[in-house]
Amino acid sequence: MKDKVDLIARIFLSLIFLWEAYDTFKYFNNAKEYMIGYHLTWNQDFLLGSAIFLMIFGGVLILTGYRSKLGAVLLLLYYIPATFVIYSFWNDPPEVYRVNSIQFMKNLAIIGGLMMVYVNGAGRYSIRRLFATTRVN
Repeated sequence: MKDKVDLIARIFLSLIFLWEAYDTFKYFNNAKEYMIGYHLTWNQDFLLGSAIFLMIFGGVLILTGYRSKLGAVLLLLYYIPATFVIYSFWNDPPEVYRVNSIQFMKNLAIIGGLMMVYVNGAGRYSIRRLFATTRVN
């Protein structure tokens, strides 16, 4: 049962990053405008390209279970700073304080899930384990 739950959790965890990478790529120019609101004006193309790369590569690694710890680290490199920059609810006006504080806490939960993948690995159902247990004749 634990192995099946590990697989389902990895699928759910990776989907948010793969979807966010797709959305960021599709609305690249809108994302750049959104960044201006957070005073992120330095080399926006590089920052967005790096974020998309980290989300896709890290998401695929976690989804497949191949080098899932590396995938978790890559996603943490993106998600921790993004969470503290975008959802800094302690600086927000009262009308958006509540919504941003909830989003901040949700991101902390996702960060916790990534940390669990880093500590526990991918589990039984992973590409890496499949490679390790397959014999070539």
